[in-house]
Amino acid sequence: MSKKILVSWLGITDLKAAKLQDSKPTESIGHGPVLGALKTLRFDELHLLFDQELVTAEAYSQWLNTKHSIKTVLVKTKLRSPIDFGDIYHGLNKHLQSLTHNSSSPDISLHLSPGTPSMAAVSILLGKTKYNTRFVQSTKDKGGEFVSIPFDISAEYIPQLVKQADKKLTQLSVSDAPASAAFSDIITQNPEMLRLIRKAEKIALRDVPALILGESGTGKELFAKAIHTASLRAGKPFITVNCGAIPKDLIDSELFGHVKGAFTGAITNKTGYFEAADGGTLFLDEFGELPADAQVRLLRVLQSGEISKVGDSKTRHVDIRIIAAANRNLSTEIANGRFREDLFYRVTVGLITLPPLRERSGDISLLADHLMDKINQEASNQPGYINKKISVKARNIVLSHGWPGNIRELYGTLLRASIWAEGEQIDEIDIREAMLIRPSTNNSGELPELGTGIDIQEILDDIRRKYVSQALNQAAGNKKKAAELLNLPNYQTLSNWMEKLTIE
Repeated sequence: MSKKILVSWLGITDLKAAKLQDSKPTESIGHGPVLGALKTLRFDELHLLFDQELVTAEAYSQWLNTKHSIKTVLVKTKLRSPIDFGDIYHGLNKHLQSLTHNSSSPDISLHLSPGTPSMAAVSILLGKTKYNTRFVQSTKDKGGEFVSIPFDISAEYIPQLVKQADKKLTQLSVSDAPASAAFSDIITQNPEMLRLIRKAEKIALRDVPALILGESGTGKELFAKAIHTASLRAGKPFITVNCGAIPKDLIDSELFGHVKGAFTGAITNKTGYFEAADGGTLFLDEFGELPADAQVRLLRVLQSGEISKVGDSKTRHVDIRIIAAANRNLSTEIANGRFREDLFYRVTVGLITLPPLRERSGDISLLADHLMDKINQEASNQPGYINKKISVKARNIVLSHGWPGNIRELYGTLLRASIWAEGEQIDEIDIREAMLIRPSTNNSGELPELGTGIDIQEILDDIRRKYVSQALNQAAGNKKKAAELLNLPNYQTLSNWMEKLTIE
């Protein structure tokens, strides 16, 4: 059974009810909205967001515990003012994200009565779009009751509210748009992505190697192609190599080529990727998958600019630019001895780290529309196909999903949904059925088998990383509370762990 959680702001009326703030002699406060709701509705926990001093919130919590036995979680939220939509959105959204991060799926209700009208408005926006919560209101006479909001809201409009709260980000997204047409295929209005595009444009103009990091499906190859197109090598070959897909015993032949008779099966001369890319760009995808011996040979080629085919004693010079990409943390691979540090520094003259889709505020709706246009266009010549559009409720599901497969997963989901949808509109059922259920990586809770050997330190770090992240989420980022949940002596110890485990 899901845990029932009431999320509420701590308002002035609640403080007056607890006699923590003066009220007019003729003013009848009653229990206040928070306690009023708890008197008539049942919840397992109360999560109280506050911008007052901690001692004030703790005093209210102590007073509340004398009136009701509910477990209370205090969540400190910094606001420039109690009517600042941007700060209110960031604070409430951050806490709701922490509550819904795990698979337990709590039953969340948002209290609309305490606090300012701005707080109530943001609660409705988030509750009706990203989190699908219930809503509670309180009156002095009736106490708390569940209320229905009889309209739908599209979550694509929420980022506009946040942008207006931060004029610097808005100006950044409008005035500093990418100048190069080479990057026009990258669909974004996210300030961080726009900053990365400008960074990539600068890298493109310099004939230096580059490394693009990011999760699978974040658009690393798209960035690499844009850098090539915006460079002086535009019009020359752009060759893509998936390093993880090459069999170990064929790496030299694939990269550098071979001559006839070099080995069994070499019945003709073969041109390698380096030679094919001469004058242009060689994109080494899944760069971190190269085995150690291949890393050594690749480093030598990058240093000398010369290659020799398998079975041939002659060398030849190649003029290429290397752009590499990896979806794993190569710094960690270096620390664990699985990747050469000198090769890493050779290719990281230009370094770009792409954020996952879930961190690209304002971009998911843009990308969904762009991908739907592409899907409709590709299917337009198929018999009986109807141009499909995403409904408001379906769009809200799209916007609230974490997209672990990033843009690639989003495209596949929309394509499946467009096939399932009977009419012109893709509804929420179509989207839910189109989403892939990802199997848990550790359903049994069992530790890995010893086999021929394991890296015990890496396993322990993974366990620490998991529980530190869970504690921070549960404590809404409060290090002191997270340290207590982990039974650590103080928050400084937690900070040291976070630095060691590269947890932000």
